Amino acid sequence: MRVMRSLTLLLALIAPAAFAEGTYQVEMILVRQNAVPAITSPLAPEDWSEGAKALASDDLRQPAMNAEAAKLSADPQYTVLLHKAWQQQVGSEPSQVAISEGQQQFGHFPIEGNLKLTEGRFVAADASLWVNQFDGNGSVTQSEQFKQNNASIKSGELIFMDGGHLALLLKITKP
Repeated sequence: MRVMRSLTLLLALIAPAAFAEGTYQVEMILVRQNAVPAITSPLAPEDWSEGAKALASDDLRQPAMNAEAAKLSADPQYTVLLHKAWQQQVGSEPSQVAISEGQQQFGHFPIEGNLKLTEGRFVAADASLWVNQFDGNGSVTQSEQFKQNNASIKSGELIFMDGGHLALLLKITKP
């Protein structure tokens, strides 16, 4: 009987971690705030993805925040640079995906970066993105970096992450 109680207690301690991981719907809109002067950063690093898995085509989803993107596009104070939605496995260990947009040139994209998500009491997001400019030969000549994190995201909540001249609207929903 003592063994059964110990086994039950052990299972109770392990079970929450085993069932914490789940699939989330992630949607992001990266915007440039035109009223704020652009800040150039050091060029995007060669390992901009930090070893993260690139988004697979079967992970991509149809964006749902089209009304928000349309409002931002209609406002001359903002330029929508990226609007993307996908599904991502998220658990107690960080789950990171590489995000890119545009034509790749010498290992870089016009927009590239990664988003790391971790599930705890809330979802924690750590975003690191670069907006790159290329010369006529395809080499990166200028980069603008967005780097922000938020550790208190509730499922289904739309959050605004302000990085100065670049900003991110992010919505993470557990279906």
